[in-house]
Amino acid sequence: MKKTINVITLGCSKNVVDSEKLMAQLESNYYIVFDSDEKTDIAVINTCGFIADAKEESIDTIINAIEAKNSGNIEKVFIMGCLSQRYGEELSDEFPEADGIFGVNNTQEIIEALNSDMKKELYGERHLTTPSHYAYLKISEGCDRSCSFCAIPLIRGKHISTPKEDLVKEAQLLADKGVKELILIAQDLTYYGIDLYGKRELPDLINRLSETEGIEWIRLHYTYPAGFPTELLDVIKNNPKVCKYIDIPLQHISSTLLKSMKRGLDGDKTKQLISKFREEIPEAALRTTIIVGYPGETEEDFQELYEFVEQARFDRLGVFTYSHEEDTPAINLTDNIPEEIKSQRQERIMMLQQQISYERNKEKTGSHLKVIIDRKEKDFYIGRTEYDSPEVDNEVIVYSEKELKTGEFYNTRITDADFFELIAEVI
Repeated sequence: MKKTINVITLGCSKNVVDSEKLMAQLESNYYIVFDSDEKTDIAVINTCGFIADAKEESIDTIINAIEAKNSGNIEKVFIMGCLSQRYGEELSDEFPEADGIFGVNNTQEIIEALNSDMKKELYGERHLTTPSHYAYLKISEGCDRSCSFCAIPLIRGKHISTPKEDLVKEAQLLADKGVKELILIAQDLTYYGIDLYGKRELPDLINRLSETEGIEWIRLHYTYPAGFPTELLDVIKNNPKVCKYIDIPLQHISSTLLKSMKRGLDGDKTKQLISKFREEIPEAALRTTIIVGYPGETEEDFQELYEFVEQARFDRLGVFTYSHEEDTPAINLTDNIPEEIKSQRQERIMMLQQQISYERNKEKTGSHLKVIIDRKEKDFYIGRTEYDSPEVDNEVIVYSEKELKTGEFYNTRITDADFFELIAEVI
């Protein structure tokens, strides 16, 4: 009888893609489940090692799996992903009961450890763990940036683009499964193509992907501000399949801190870039992330950041408090901002952004928006507009007298709004 493998994925959407490709390779030899609480024969844990909270979650998950093995509820436990890439030796010492520990690019070794063979004919195939109407498409691996606070290059290595033809093939395979929304991900989307083609090729890749039959939305995650290719704005503006959505992590606005962070762009140029976005595509939703409490952040630096957020009026914004990461350049700086101050600054920005989100949502009342339905809850449906990515952004509560289908698009009228959601009715 086939044994059952439970693939547990922690961390970001890039890990999701890695797990999905691994499962596609294994499902001819095993029954595959993912993120399951039920008893299975084998557990494969795809870990995250990015920040302290993520590392702690990964360790807790490993401990639970090892305890289940020791009590006879699991036969084998395998560990893969970012945490084991970064701390492989330590994990081996801490968890000798683990049956295998693998890094981020060791898919073939994992498959062999599970007594299977790597099947070349399944290249690009995925065992989807997302709802069937959207999927992540990882267009490159690694990162050539040297941001002072980030451990990703240490874990994932140098930037490596996936050839266009492979991505086009993968996109069609996903479309054949019913995927209608492609969410492009990478450590740095805008760097795509430099290693393979000698220049930034994201605009051309998007146009080629948009020719995929069945794909209706293409969404871009993780564009980098320094060196942002302005021709990409033309693609977002003119290609009807590309969502009017720009995810661009700015991290701060103080030129002093941006220089220390090694972001490659000062405060003035950052503001000019945001102004260009607003000028070129005024209807686009802008999403960013910022860090408060970075070493040396003065009250004046924070006030400058606060006023920038107040003026820029981002549609979506995430705030993180700084924490030292081993082996990063910033580890040599004194982490001199008390945790209480970091939390207070985070809360102040979040409260400001909450009000901005409410006001921007209220502005949409009465407008007609295209919505994709993600799921049904009670007597209403949950959907998203092109301005919202799944799990991280706003949702639309849709009321309809007729039954709506998950994964289908509907034209709606926005009847009301709250801080982080819109209320709509089907037209």
